[in-house]
Amino acid sequence: MSRDKADRLRICLLSYRSHPHCGGQGVYIYNLSRALKDLGHHVEVVSGPPIPQLDKDIKLFQLPGLDLYNPDDLFRMPSLKELSDPINLMEWLGVSTMGFPEPFTFGLRAHRFLRKRRHTYDIVHDNQSLSYGIKSIKEFIPTIATIHHPITVDRDLAVRTAPSFWQKMKQMRWYSFIGMQKRVSRTLSHIITVSQSAKNDISKNFGIPKERFKVILNGINTDLFYPVSEIRREKGRIIVTSSADTPIKGLAYLLEAVAEISKTLDVRLVIVGTVKKNGDVEKLIKNLGIKERITFTGRIDHDAFVRQYARASLAIVPSVYEGFGFPAGEAMACGLPVVSTTGGALPEVVGDAGVLVPPANSRELVNAITRLLENPDQAEKMGRAGFNRVHSRFTWKRAAEMTVAAYRETIRDYHRF
Repeated sequence: MSRDKADRLRICLLSYRSHPHCGGQGVYIYNLSRALKDLGHHVEVVSGPPIPQLDKDIKLFQLPGLDLYNPDDLFRMPSLKELSDPINLMEWLGVSTMGFPEPFTFGLRAHRFLRKRRHTYDIVHDNQSLSYGIKSIKEFIPTIATIHHPITVDRDLAVRTAPSFWQKMKQMRWYSFIGMQKRVSRTLSHIITVSQSAKNDISKNFGIPKERFKVILNGINTDLFYPVSEIRREKGRIIVTSSADTPIKGLAYLLEAVAEISKTLDVRLVIVGTVKKNGDVEKLIKNLGIKERITFTGRIDHDAFVRQYARASLAIVPSVYEGFGFPAGEAMACGLPVVSTTGGALPEVVGDAGVLVPPANSRELVNAITRLLENPDQAEKMGRAGFNRVHSRFTWKRAAEMTVAAYRETIRDYHRF
Protein backbone atom coordinates (compact mmCIF):
# COMPACT_ATOMS: atom_id res chain seq x y z
CA MET A 1 0.00 0.00 0.00
CA SER A 2 1.35 3.46 -0.90
CA ARG A 3 1.97 6.02 1.82
CA ASP A 4 -0.80 8.25 0.41
CA LYS A 5 -3.34 5.42 0.70
CA ALA A 6 -2.10 4.48 4.15
CA ASP A 7 -2.57 8.06 5.33
CA ARG A 8 -6.05 8.30 3.83
CA LEU A 9 -8.76 8.02 6.48
CA ARG A 10 -12.21 6.54 5.95
CA ILE A 11 -14.42 9.04 7.78
CA CYS A 12 -18.08 8.76 8.76
CA LEU A 13 -19.71 12.07 9.72
CA LEU A 14 -22.91 11.60 11.72
CA SER A 15 -25.37 14.48 11.91
CA TYR A 16 -29.02 14.11 12.81
CA ARG A 17 -30.24 17.53 11.60
CA SER A 18 -27.83 18.84 9.02
CA HIS A 19 -29.47 21.11 6.47
CA PRO A 20 -27.78 24.56 6.47
CA HIS A 21 -31.16 26.21 7.13
CA CYS A 22 -31.18 24.34 10.47
CA GLY A 23 -28.29 26.53 11.59
CA GLY A 24 -24.60 26.13 12.32
CA GLN A 25 -24.58 22.33 12.52
CA GLY A 26 -25.62 22.10 8.87
CA VAL A 27 -23.03 24.69 7.84
CA TYR A 28 -20.43 22.70 9.76
CA ILE A 29 -21.19 19.39 8.03
CA TYR A 30 -21.24 20.95 4.56
CA ASN A 31 -17.93 22.76 4.89
CA LEU A 32 -16.04 20.21 6.98
CA SER A 33 -16.96 17.33 4.65
CA ARG A 34 -15.73 19.37 1.68
CA ALA A 35 -12.46 20.35 3.37
CA LEU A 36 -11.75 16.79 4.55
CA LYS A 37 -12.37 15.47 1.04
CA ASP A 38 -10.05 18.11 -0.40
CA LEU A 39 -7.30 16.85 1.93
CA GLY A 40 -7.60 13.45 0.22
CA HIS A 41 -9.68 11.55 2.77
CA HIS A 42 -12.71 9.36 2.03
CA VAL A 43 -15.76 11.03 3.55
CA GLU A 44 -19.31 9.76 3.92
CA VAL A 45 -22.16 11.47 5.75
CA VAL A 46 -24.90 9.66 7.62
CA SER A 47 -27.86 11.92 8.34
CA GLY A 48 -31.46 12.02 9.36
CA PRO A 49 -33.99 14.42 7.84
CA PRO A 50 -33.91 17.16 6.72
CA ILE A 51 -31.45 16.17 4.00
CA PRO A 52 -28.11 18.00 4.31
CA GLN A 53 -26.66 20.03 1.49
CA LEU A 54 -23.45 18.33 0.32
CA ASP A 55 -21.25 18.43 -2.73
CA LYS A 56 -22.03 15.69 -5.25
CA ASP A 57 -18.76 13.82 -4.72
CA ILE A 58 -19.52 13.19 -1.03
CA LYS A 59 -21.64 10.11 -0.41
CA LEU A 60 -24.75 10.56 1.72
CA PHE A 61 -26.68 7.89 3.60
CA GLN A 62 -30.03 9.23 4.76
CA LEU A 63 -31.45 7.25 7.65
CA PRO A 64 -35.24 7.25 7.31
CA GLY A 65 -37.13 8.88 10.13
CA LEU A 66 -40.60 10.24 10.69
CA ASP A 67 -39.52 13.87 10.11
CA LEU A 68 -42.38 15.13 12.26
CA TYR A 69 -40.99 18.67 12.37
CA ASN A 70 -41.17 19.09 8.60
CA PRO A 71 -42.92 22.48 8.16
CA ASP A 72 -44.67 21.18 5.04
CA ASP A 73 -46.33 18.37 7.02
CA LEU A 74 -45.91 19.39 10.65
CA PHE A 75 -46.75 16.77 13.29
CA ARG A 76 -48.31 14.43 10.76
CA MET A 77 -49.89 11.17 11.93
CA PRO A 78 -47.57 8.26 10.99
CA SER A 79 -49.01 5.17 9.34
CA LEU A 80 -49.41 1.90 11.26
CA LYS A 81 -46.66 0.42 9.10
CA GLU A 82 -44.26 3.18 10.15
CA LEU A 83 -45.16 2.74 13.81
CA SER A 84 -44.42 -0.98 13.61
CA ASP A 85 -40.73 0.00 13.76
CA PRO A 86 -39.96 0.42 17.51
CA ILE A 87 -37.64 3.39 16.87
CA ASN A 88 -40.36 5.19 14.91
CA LEU A 89 -42.83 4.46 17.70
CA MET A 90 -40.47 5.97 20.30
CA GLU A 91 -39.99 9.04 18.10
CA TRP A 92 -43.74 9.55 17.66
CA LEU A 93 -44.42 9.10 21.38
CA GLY A 94 -41.65 11.57 22.22
CA VAL A 95 -43.02 14.25 19.90
CA SER A 96 -46.60 13.55 21.06
CA THR A 97 -45.57 14.27 24.64
CA MET A 98 -43.89 17.58 23.68
CA GLY A 99 -40.34 16.26 23.73
CA PHE A 100 -37.54 16.44 21.18
CA PRO A 101 -36.58 12.79 20.61
CA GLU A 102 -34.60 13.22 17.37
CA PRO A 103 -31.09 13.02 18.89
CA PHE A 104 -32.06 9.83 20.74
CA THR A 105 -33.79 8.09 17.83
CA PHE A 106 -31.14 9.17 15.31
CA GLY A 107 -28.50 7.57 17.50
CA LEU A 108 -30.42 4.29 17.56
CA ARG A 109 -30.75 4.33 13.76
CA ALA A 110 -27.06 5.21 13.36
CA HIS A 111 -26.08 2.31 15.63
CA ARG A 112 -28.25 -0.08 13.63
CA PHE A 113 -26.67 1.20 10.39
CA LEU A 114 -23.04 1.14 11.55
CA ARG A 115 -23.23 -2.21 13.31
CA LYS A 116 -23.35 -3.77 9.83
CA ARG A 117 -20.55 -1.51 8.53
CA ARG A 118 -18.11 -1.65 11.42
CA HIS A 119 -15.17 -2.39 9.11
CA THR A 120 -16.05 0.38 6.63
CA TYR A 121 -14.70 3.35 8.60
CA ASP A 122 -11.57 4.28 10.53
CA ILE A 123 -13.36 6.96 12.55
CA VAL A 124 -16.91 8.07 13.35
CA HIS A 125 -17.42 11.78 13.99
CA ASP A 126 -20.69 12.66 15.73
CA ASN A 127 -22.04 16.16 15.19
CA GLN A 128 -23.63 16.81 18.61
CA SER A 129 -26.34 14.16 18.69
CA LEU A 130 -24.58 12.71 21.78
CA SER A 131 -27.12 9.91 21.92
CA TYR A 132 -27.00 6.52 23.59
CA GLY A 133 -26.45 5.04 20.14
CA ILE A 134 -23.15 6.94 19.93
CA LYS A 135 -22.09 5.48 23.27
CA SER A 136 -22.62 2.00 21.80
CA ILE A 137 -20.93 2.81 18.46
CA LYS A 138 -17.71 3.85 20.18
CA GLU A 139 -17.37 0.30 21.51
CA PHE A 140 -16.63 -1.03 18.01
CA ILE A 141 -15.42 2.02 15.98
CA PRO A 142 -13.18 4.85 17.21
CA THR A 143 -15.54 7.77 17.84
CA ILE A 144 -15.14 11.48 18.42
CA ALA A 145 -17.84 14.16 18.79
CA THR A 146 -18.16 17.87 18.17
CA ILE A 147 -20.10 19.84 20.77
CA HIS A 148 -20.75 23.30 19.38
CA HIS A 149 -22.03 24.78 22.61
CA PRO A 150 -23.72 23.58 25.81
CA ILE A 151 -27.42 23.27 25.02
CA THR A 152 -28.05 23.91 28.72
CA VAL A 153 -27.64 27.61 27.88
CA ASP A 154 -30.58 27.44 25.45
CA ARG A 155 -32.70 25.55 27.96
CA ASP A 156 -32.02 27.89 30.87
CA LEU A 157 -32.83 30.98 28.80
CA ALA A 158 -35.98 29.41 27.33
CA VAL A 159 -37.23 28.45 30.79
CA ARG A 160 -36.37 31.83 32.28
CA THR A 161 -38.21 33.77 29.55
CA ALA A 162 -41.28 31.49 29.40
CA PRO A 163 -44.35 33.55 30.38
CA SER A 164 -46.09 30.96 32.59
CA PHE A 165 -45.45 27.91 34.73
CA TRP A 166 -47.02 25.69 32.07
CA GLN A 167 -44.76 27.14 29.39
CA LYS A 168 -41.73 26.61 31.63
CA MET A 169 -42.70 22.96 32.04
CA LYS A 170 -43.07 22.61 28.27
CA GLN A 171 -39.56 23.95 27.79
CA MET A 172 -38.16 21.59 30.41
CA ARG A 173 -39.84 18.69 28.65
CA TRP A 174 -38.53 19.79 25.22
CA TYR A 175 -34.96 19.95 26.51
CA SER A 176 -35.16 16.70 28.47
CA PHE A 177 -32.72 15.08 26.01
CA ILE A 178 -29.92 17.09 27.68
CA GLY A 179 -29.59 14.50 30.44
CA MET A 180 -28.75 11.89 27.81
CA GLN A 181 -26.25 14.19 26.12
CA LYS A 182 -24.46 14.90 29.39
CA ARG A 183 -24.18 11.21 30.26
CA VAL A 184 -22.94 10.22 26.80
CA SER A 185 -20.45 13.08 26.42
CA ARG A 186 -18.79 12.14 29.72
CA THR A 187 -17.93 8.72 28.27
CA LEU A 188 -16.08 10.18 25.24
CA SER A 189 -12.31 10.32 25.47
CA HIS A 190 -11.97 12.97 22.72
CA ILE A 191 -14.26 15.95 22.05
CA ILE A 192 -13.94 18.76 19.52
CA THR A 193 -15.41 22.16 20.23
CA VAL A 194 -15.27 25.38 18.26
CA SER A 195 -14.07 28.05 20.69
CA GLN A 196 -12.35 28.52 24.03
CA SER A 197 -15.59 29.93 25.40
CA ALA A 198 -17.52 26.82 24.37
CA LYS A 199 -14.82 24.58 25.87
CA ASN A 200 -15.03 26.31 29.24
CA ASP A 201 -18.82 26.35 29.33
CA ILE A 202 -19.28 22.74 28.17
CA SER A 203 -16.67 21.54 30.64
CA LYS A 204 -18.47 23.30 33.49
CA ASN A 205 -22.08 22.55 32.51
CA PHE A 206 -21.54 18.96 31.38
CA GLY A 207 -18.92 18.01 33.97
CA ILE A 208 -16.20 17.01 31.47
CA PRO A 209 -12.47 17.49 32.19
CA LYS A 210 -10.96 20.22 30.00
CA GLU A 211 -8.11 18.01 28.85
CA ARG A 212 -10.52 15.94 26.76
CA PHE A 213 -11.28 18.88 24.46
CA LYS A 214 -9.64 19.99 21.23
CA VAL A 215 -10.54 23.57 20.31
CA ILE A 216 -10.76 23.82 16.52
CA LEU A 217 -12.12 27.10 15.24
CA ASN A 218 -14.63 26.88 12.40
CA GLY A 219 -13.82 28.27 9.01
CA ILE A 220 -15.81 30.75 6.96
CA ASN A 221 -16.55 29.78 3.37
CA THR A 222 -15.16 32.75 1.47
CA ASP A 223 -16.25 31.19 -1.84
CA LEU A 224 -19.83 31.80 -0.70
CA PHE A 225 -19.39 34.98 1.35
CA TYR A 226 -17.45 37.83 -0.25
CA PRO A 227 -17.79 41.57 -1.01
CA VAL A 228 -19.89 42.57 -4.04
CA SER A 229 -18.22 45.79 -5.13
CA GLU A 230 -20.74 46.79 -7.79
CA ILE A 231 -23.55 47.14 -5.22
CA ARG A 232 -23.63 50.30 -3.12
CA ARG A 233 -24.35 50.20 0.58
CA GLU A 234 -27.64 51.84 1.56
CA LYS A 235 -27.50 54.36 4.39
CA GLY A 236 -29.49 53.27 7.43
CA ARG A 237 -29.96 49.70 6.20
CA ILE A 238 -28.90 47.07 8.77
CA ILE A 239 -29.08 43.29 8.53
CA VAL A 240 -29.41 40.32 10.88
CA THR A 241 -29.53 36.58 10.29
CA SER A 242 -32.37 34.78 12.06
CA SER A 243 -31.53 31.06 11.82
CA ALA A 244 -33.79 30.23 14.77
CA ASP A 245 -36.77 32.01 16.31
CA THR A 246 -35.60 31.43 19.88
CA PRO A 247 -34.73 33.75 22.80
CA ILE A 248 -31.04 32.85 22.64
CA LYS A 249 -30.70 34.64 19.28
CA GLY A 250 -31.60 37.95 20.95
CA LEU A 251 -33.75 39.29 18.11
CA ALA A 252 -36.16 40.96 20.54
CA TYR A 253 -33.39 43.22 21.87
CA LEU A 254 -32.48 44.29 18.34
CA LEU A 255 -36.10 45.09 17.52
CA GLU A 256 -36.35 47.25 20.63
CA ALA A 257 -33.15 49.02 19.55
CA VAL A 258 -34.53 49.64 16.04
CA ALA A 259 -37.66 51.19 17.54
CA GLU A 260 -35.53 53.57 19.60
CA ILE A 261 -33.08 54.45 16.80
CA SER A 262 -35.95 55.17 14.40
CA LYS A 263 -36.92 58.15 16.53
CA THR A 264 -33.85 60.03 15.29
CA LEU A 265 -32.52 58.11 12.25
CA ASP A 266 -34.06 56.55 9.15
CA VAL A 267 -33.11 52.96 9.98
CA ARG A 268 -34.39 49.81 8.22
CA LEU A 269 -33.77 46.25 9.36
CA VAL A 270 -33.51 43.29 6.98
CA ILE A 271 -34.00 39.93 8.72
CA VAL A 272 -32.56 37.07 6.66
CA GLY A 273 -34.81 34.16 7.52
CA THR A 274 -38.32 33.63 8.81
CA VAL A 275 -40.10 33.65 12.15
CA LYS A 276 -43.15 31.89 13.47
CA LYS A 277 -46.45 33.18 12.09
CA ASN A 278 -48.24 35.21 14.80
CA GLY A 279 -45.39 34.35 17.16
CA ASP A 280 -43.62 36.50 19.74
CA VAL A 281 -41.43 38.30 17.19
CA GLU A 282 -44.36 39.35 14.98
CA LYS A 283 -46.29 40.51 18.06
CA LEU A 284 -43.32 42.54 19.28
CA ILE A 285 -42.87 44.23 15.88
CA LYS A 286 -46.55 45.21 15.95
CA ASN A 287 -46.40 46.46 19.53
CA LEU A 288 -43.30 48.54 18.80
CA GLY A 289 -44.94 50.07 15.72
CA ILE A 290 -41.99 49.33 13.41
CA LYS A 291 -43.58 47.00 10.88
CA GLU A 292 -42.76 49.33 7.97
CA ARG A 293 -39.09 49.31 8.96
CA ILE A 294 -38.71 45.51 8.98
CA THR A 295 -38.21 43.23 5.97
CA PHE A 296 -38.11 39.43 6.18
CA THR A 297 -36.34 37.79 3.24
CA GLY A 298 -37.44 34.22 3.95
CA ARG A 299 -35.02 31.51 2.87
CA ILE A 300 -32.68 32.77 0.16
CA ASP A 301 -29.74 31.29 -1.73
CA HIS A 302 -26.13 32.36 -1.17
CA ASP A 303 -26.05 34.73 -4.14
CA ALA A 304 -29.06 36.63 -2.79
CA PHE A 305 -27.52 36.48 0.70
CA VAL A 306 -24.26 38.20 -0.26
CA ARG A 307 -26.22 40.81 -2.21
CA GLN A 308 -28.24 41.56 0.90
CA TYR A 309 -24.99 41.98 2.80
CA ALA A 310 -23.64 44.24 0.04
CA ARG A 311 -26.64 46.59 0.32
CA ALA A 312 -26.46 46.87 4.12
CA SER A 313 -24.46 49.40 6.11
CA LEU A 314 -24.08 47.21 9.19
CA ALA A 315 -24.55 43.60 10.28
CA ILE A 316 -25.91 43.01 13.76
CA VAL A 317 -25.38 39.85 15.83
CA PRO A 318 -27.64 40.28 18.89
CA SER A 319 -27.31 36.71 20.22
CA VAL A 320 -27.39 36.17 23.95
CA TYR A 321 -24.99 33.26 23.42
CA GLU A 322 -23.12 31.64 20.53
CA GLY A 323 -20.75 28.67 20.64
CA PHE A 324 -19.00 30.19 17.61
CA GLY A 325 -21.03 32.69 15.59
CA PHE A 326 -21.19 32.01 11.84
CA PRO A 327 -23.31 35.13 11.14
CA ALA A 328 -20.55 37.38 12.46
CA GLY A 329 -17.83 35.69 10.43
CA GLU A 330 -19.93 35.55 7.26
CA ALA A 331 -20.74 39.26 7.48
CA MET A 332 -17.06 40.06 8.06
CA ALA A 333 -16.13 37.97 5.01
CA CYS A 334 -18.43 40.24 2.98
CA GLY A 335 -16.55 43.29 4.23
CA LEU A 336 -19.45 44.44 6.38
CA PRO A 337 -18.85 46.17 9.74
CA VAL A 338 -20.33 44.22 12.63
CA VAL A 339 -22.04 45.15 15.88
CA SER A 340 -22.06 42.05 18.05
CA THR A 341 -22.75 41.09 21.62
CA THR A 342 -20.13 39.50 23.81
CA GLY A 343 -22.33 36.42 24.25
CA GLY A 344 -20.30 33.21 24.35
CA ALA A 345 -17.60 32.96 21.67
CA LEU A 346 -18.53 36.04 19.65
CA PRO A 347 -15.55 38.11 20.90
CA GLU A 348 -13.24 35.32 19.64
CA VAL A 349 -14.73 35.69 16.16
CA VAL A 350 -15.12 39.47 15.97
CA GLY A 351 -12.00 40.47 17.90
CA ASP A 352 -11.18 44.15 17.39
CA ALA A 353 -12.79 44.19 13.93
CA GLY A 354 -16.23 45.24 15.20
CA VAL A 355 -18.12 46.83 18.06
CA LEU A 356 -18.87 44.54 21.01
CA VAL A 357 -21.70 45.19 23.46
CA PRO A 358 -23.12 43.24 26.42
CA PRO A 359 -25.79 40.65 25.52
CA ALA A 360 -29.50 41.19 26.29
CA ASN A 361 -29.08 44.97 26.32
CA SER A 362 -31.05 46.96 23.77
CA ARG A 363 -29.69 50.31 25.05
CA GLU A 364 -26.10 49.30 24.27
CA LEU A 365 -27.20 48.13 20.81
CA VAL A 366 -28.79 51.54 20.23
CA ASN A 367 -25.57 53.33 21.13
CA ALA A 368 -23.31 51.12 19.02
CA ILE A 369 -25.54 51.05 15.93
CA THR A 370 -26.14 54.80 16.06
CA ARG A 371 -22.43 55.53 16.44
CA LEU A 372 -21.47 53.53 13.36
CA LEU A 373 -24.38 54.75 11.23
CA GLU A 374 -23.31 58.30 11.99
CA ASN A 375 -19.61 57.55 11.31
CA PRO A 376 -19.42 55.76 7.94
CA ASP A 377 -15.61 56.17 7.72
CA GLN A 378 -15.16 54.28 10.98
CA ALA A 379 -17.64 51.65 9.79
CA GLU A 380 -15.75 51.18 6.52
CA LYS A 381 -12.46 50.78 8.40
CA MET A 382 -14.02 48.07 10.58
CA GLY A 383 -15.37 46.32 7.52
CA ARG A 384 -11.86 46.07 6.04
CA ALA A 385 -10.46 44.82 9.35
CA GLY A 386 -13.15 42.14 9.59
CA PHE A 387 -12.49 40.95 6.04
CA ASN A 388 -8.77 40.60 6.77
CA ARG A 389 -9.43 38.82 10.07
CA VAL A 390 -11.59 36.16 8.43
CA HIS A 391 -9.08 35.45 5.68
CA SER A 392 -6.17 35.16 8.11
CA ARG A 393 -7.81 33.17 10.93
CA PHE A 394 -10.92 31.26 9.85
CA THR A 395 -10.23 28.81 7.03
CA TRP A 396 -11.86 25.40 6.58
CA LYS A 397 -8.57 23.94 5.35
CA ARG A 398 -6.93 24.64 8.68
CA ALA A 399 -10.00 23.41 10.56
CA ALA A 400 -9.95 20.15 8.57
CA GLU A 401 -6.21 19.62 9.15
CA MET A 402 -6.65 20.04 12.90
CA THR A 403 -9.71 17.75 12.85
CA VAL A 404 -7.72 15.02 11.09
CA ALA A 405 -5.04 15.32 13.79
CA ALA A 406 -7.77 14.82 16.41
CA TYR A 407 -9.04 11.79 14.46
CA ARG A 408 -5.60 10.19 14.44
CA GLU A 409 -5.17 10.73 18.17
CA THR A 410 -8.60 9.18 18.82
CA ILE A 411 -7.80 6.16 16.64
CA ARG A 412 -4.41 5.69 18.29
CA ASP A 413 -5.86 5.81 21.80
CA TYR A 414 -8.72 3.48 20.84
CA HIS A 415 -6.33 0.78 19.67
CA ARG A 416 -3.98 1.38 22.60
CA PHE A 417 -6.68 0.50 25.12
